[in-house]
Amino acid sequence: MTISTSDAAREPATNTTRATSVPGIERATERDWASWLEIFTAHDAVHLTHAQIAKIARDHVPDALQSPDWWAQGIAIAFEQHSGLRVPGQGSDGLFRVSASRTMPLDRDAAIAAWVAAHGDAAEHRGCAVLKPRPSRTEKRSFWRFDLEGAGRVEVSATPKGDDKVTLGVNHDGMPTGEEIEEWRAYWKSLLAAL
Repeated sequence: MTISTSDAAREPATNTTRATSVPGIERATERDWASWLEIFTAHDAVHLTHAQIAKIARDHVPDALQSPDWWAQGIAIAFEQHSGLRVPGQGSDGLFRVSASRTMPLDRDAAIAAWVAAHGDAAEHRGCAVLKPRPSRTEKRSFWRFDLEGAGRVEVSATPKGDDKVTLGVNHDGMPTGEEIEEWRAYWKSLLAAL
């Protein structure tokens, strides 16, 4: 029996999640999702680590494709979601993450300064105590980082986007469950919108 691409993406055999990036993967790699599933099945990928699954994907991504390693990671994640190895928002370590961002007409240091002025003194976020708040800076980005007691780590990053704008992003990693992902996303978006 031949499974069409849309059927393969819509009806994973062992899971209730759906790989939402399947159409983009198919276009970029010129390989339908059913073929990707055959490759992973032939390698018994449901019993492999994320790194091993990503290596299989990388071995089958066309070398001419721009950013083949990035695509291999995305394909591995889509397979893991499809097969029930992880759900959307869950990292390969089993913990959950969420992010939100906003583009602002500032430079990167001014964007971090705006965040710190508005939210840097917060003792808690959604009932979780803020631990070890700290700034840092690399050649490309500026950061404000802190831990949340019992709820993971937060990294606020400012990345230049052109000459007069910056993307200010909040990346929240290490949540023990995925039950509050959308609540956290809405919360971080509200803090970004308040700037």
